[in-house]
This record gives sequence, structure tokens and C-alpha cells, in this order.
Amino acid sequence: MTKNQSYQQKPTLMNFDGTPTNALPPRDAHKQGLHRTMTLGGVYATRNYTIKHLQSLKGKTVLTETMPFTISEAIAAEEAGIDTFKVKFDPGNPASAIAIRKAAPHTFMTFCIGLTKIATAAEAVRAGYDAMEIGADGIMCQWGPEFIEACAKAGIPVEAHAGLVPRLSTWTGGLKAVGKTLEEALWIYRQIQSFENAGAWAVEIEVIPADLLSQLSRRTRLVTSSIGAGSGGDIQFMFAEDILGNHAPPYPRHTKQYRDLYKMEQAIQAERVGGFRDFIADVKSGVFPGPEHVVKAPAGLIDEFLASVDQQ
Repeated sequence: MTKNQSYQQKPTLMNFDGTPTNALPPRDAHKQGLHRTMTLGGVYATRNYTIKHLQSLKGKTVLTETMPFTISEAIAAEEAGIDTFKVKFDPGNPASAIAIRKAAPHTFMTFCIGLTKIATAAEAVRAGYDAMEIGADGIMCQWGPEFIEACAKAGIPVEAHAGLVPRLSTWTGGLKAVGKTLEEALWIYRQIQSFENAGAWAVEIEVIPADLLSQLSRRTRLVTSSIGAGSGGDIQFMFAEDILGNHAPPYPRHTKQYRDLYKMEQAIQAERVGGFRDFIADVKSGVFPGPEHVVKAPAGLIDEFLASVDQQ
């Protein structure tokens, strides 16, 4: 049992109208490895990390990060001890993000806002506030420095995205590594500098040479989250679906499958099909329903019923 799984807050108090109060977390939260905090949305919470703690660990250790897509994955990841989550967040349909936040209440979460969900700096701030209101500890975006600066000035913690940005990959030659030339390496470095100057606190760096990431991470104050960029960052990030092997091959080269849930699901699906086929066969052959599946009428009931009906 992990520190996150075992920790339980005190029972929620109730207001006079029957609604729960937002009780101050207990002072001994630190004994469970948790930190008392209040979200930007004004809700008391306990988290395994705050941004200050993550910043203080830069260059000292490598943390783990995943993106769960289901409640079950979120619960499992928190129980296993994954350090931080990234969570997909659609400002127009936040239900999934809310469910994952509730499923893993103590894990530091960055809500990822899609590139096309906002079009102005004001919309970026509004979407950021919406994310923070439902429990995000920060947001991640693929926006440029202008939108990042607007959010940062509004007090919203922002993680930027550098290197291979899949939705913008047409500008870098498609879904392939970036930073393998001096021109590209310098471009990534300057991009990270611009994010830092705009007020970001972290940056996800995707699919660049591993030794380049090591040098970049040493030259920025930003906490670096590596996906497909080696172990030289501050956080190692991999999608839950890749860790668990949720889908059929091929998998991205930079991932490793620690389980084969796709194979298990295929076996379960085969069992589903088999079960339905056996049911059909039993019905057609008269095997189902058998005597053990039906209710027998009491002696004489049917004769009395028929006599009564026939007299009408």
C-alpha cells in the first residue's frame, strides 16, 4: 500500500444546508508524504508535490509521469506511486478530467489544453482558470510565448511543449525526431528560452536526441519532462496506454510495454463472442432454458387455469 493509497482525510463536515464544507486538511498530512495546499479554484487539497517542490528537485532526481485515459488507470497509477499526471482537458467538455482528478486526489496533475481550443490570449487565460477551478495543479499547452505569458501573469502555472510537437509536425518534417542538426538544436534551445522568459515553469521536450536533452535541461531553470528524449530530463513521461500495452502494435519506438493488456482484452473479447455463440446454440437446441432455470407451476394450477379460461 502506497502513501497516496493509505492516506485518508478526516470525514467531511456538513454545512447547515446539507452541502459539504471545504475542510482544512489535517496538519499531519506530511506524515503521509503529502502537502497541504489550496487550488487556484479555492479548494483545500493535499498533493504529493507542489510546483515549488518539483522545482527544488530539478537536477537531483528523475520523477515519473503518465497520462491516464480512464478512471481505472488513474487509480492504478496513483496507487503504484506515479509522481505526476498529465490529463487531457477540453474546456467545453471537462467531465473526463474531473473524473480523473477525483479518482487520484493526491497526485500532482497538469491539465493539457488542446492547441485549437483557444484562439486568443484572453481565451487561454479563461481556459486555464477553468482547468484550475476543477482541480488542476497547472496546465500544459502547445501555445507560443504570448499566450503562455498571459496565463503566467494571471497566476496560472504553465508547462510548454518543445521539440517534436505532433500537431505542429508539418513544420518540422512530420512525426520524426527533431534536433538532429545544429540549426534544429539551436531552434529548440531558443524556443525553450522564449518559454522561460514568458513565465513558464516547465517544458515537455519530445523526441530529440538524448544527449541534447541533457545539455538543454542543464541550461534552463524550467523543469523538463522527457518523452522520447532520453533520461536527461527531470521527469520521465510515458502515456498509460503505452506502459500498459493497451493497443495493437506498432508502438512508438521510444515506449516500452510493461504489460500486454491488448492481448488480454483480445482474449476477453474472444470469450465474449464464445459466450454469445454458446447461448445461441443452447437456445436453438432446446438445452436452455433447462429445468433448473425455470419456475414450476404448483400442482393443479395449469388445469384450473385452463378450465377457467375455457369457460369465458
